[in-house]
Amino acid sequence: MKLDRIDRRILMALQRNGRLTNVELAQEVGLSPSPCLRRVRLLEESGIIERYVALLDAERIGFGMSLFVRVWLKSQDEETVQHFIASIRPLGEVVECHLMAGDCDFLLRVVAADLTAFRRFQAERLARIPCVLSLKTDIPMQKVKLTSELPLSTD
Repeated sequence: MKLDRIDRRILMALQRNGRLTNVELAQEVGLSPSPCLRRVRLLEESGIIERYVALLDAERIGFGMSLFVRVWLKSQDEETVQHFIASIRPLGEVVECHLMAGDCDFLLRVVAADLTAFRRFQAERLARIPCVLSLKTDIPMQKVKLTSELPLSTD
């Protein structure tokens, strides 16, 4: 699906506030409600809009730490990689998991209440995945930027 200027404006508005009513969205992008709703439905059906979510303040609900864990596997064959992926998927503390090119095999972003909780998670869950060779944790000192908005242009 090719996005035009109006589609991009719709997407930008919904990234900022996914709870906009269709009337509010239509007004913001300069359309009447019916064509606006048709466009949103097309964006949803095409998969450009995957889903709608509520963004939570992790610290206020007890996940004050976000840590980055580099993972090296014992082997990089497909079976080992798929086993690791299957082991990581159900772990709620792992909020991002990326298969990497370069030094490590995977990069994880893990949330925890504090270092004690993270250490317990690492020892009891991550380190016990049979195909894991080693783990290295990086602790960020300050969050400078965190966004879910993609840089869309209406030009």
